[in-house]
Amino acid sequence: MRMLPLILIAASVCGCSVKGGAPPSLLPRPAEAIDPRVPIVRPMNERSVDAALASRLTALVAQARDGDAAFQPALARAGELANAAGASHSESWIAAQQALSAAMAARSPTAAALGDIDALGADKLQAQGGLAPNDLAAIKAAGDEVGAIAQRQADALDAIRARIGN
Repeated sequence: MRMLPLILIAASVCGCSVKGGAPPSLLPRPAEAIDPRVPIVRPMNERSVDAALASRLTALVAQARDGDAAFQPALARAGELANAAGASHSESWIAAQQALSAAMAARSPTAAALGDIDALGADKLQAQGGLAPNDLAAIKAAGDEVGAIAQRQADALDAIRARIGN
């Protein structure tokens, strides 16, 4: 009597594990026939750069160029004072340090423009869920140009910093 429930449970469990029908095919599926190395002939979205985005990027690049124009005299002054700087903590060394600080402050428009370009791209990416290829190229080009200006400024400041032993 006790065996009957166990036999019924075992039979139901075994009956559940048996599958009906043919096993799945191992032949290649149509999607597997596409070679992923084949280049895409054209982008999916070929529209031109968004006018508002292009205008904002142009303004940010102009801001960086103007900031660089204002940075150059401050850099030259810091360079002159660094060349004339005496021993650490002397009056001439302090003047060179102050000029270096002024040059560092003068590069803020360029740094702000670079940050704004990055933020602009990130905001558009988040708002739209992606960027059109031409919009991405415009953001990258503006970022590269402003990034090059910012890098030149940073390298020049590093050279002056090395001269005055900071």
